[in-house]
Amino acid sequence: MCPDGIIRRFAGIFVLASLALGYWVHPNWFLFTAFVGVNLTQSSFTGFCPLEKILGRLGVLGCSRG
Repeated sequence: MCPDGIIRRFAGIFVLASLALGYWVHPNWFLFTAFVGVNLTQSSFTGFCPLEKILGRLGVLGCSRG
């Protein structure tokens, strides 16, 4: 399990980075923004978050295997 703030921080960074890449590099990067949004939506319904599992396995930023 990870603190909610860490997951929100990563999601915000991913969205902002993909928006910047979509604007300055190539518009296809906006698909990554959509992926993050879909993942956040499904996580709100199912409680399953892939990023939380990855961070838990790595044991970083206060996340533990759960």
